[in-house]
Amino acid sequence: MSDDKGYIVTLKDDTTDTQAESIKSKIKDLGGKITNEFSLIKGFSVKLPKIHADSLHKEHPQIASVEEDKEVRTQ
Repeated sequence: MSDDKGYIVTLKDDTTDTQAESIKSKIKDLGGKITNEFSLIKGFSVKLPKIHADSLHKEHPQIASVEEDKEVRTQ
């Protein structure tokens, strides 16, 4: 049974394309999968085991945030 969850990975504005590719490669090495790349912000959505998602931000200073991809509601 897989414990993969969906996450939104947002990169800092000054992240180079080379750094972004390195981060995506690391995610794939950890068994993750890039599911969507964004064009309005530097970032992408991924499927990744929670244990790796928790440490990803610490290992890559160019990552601004890693948030669980879930439905958001407004009232």
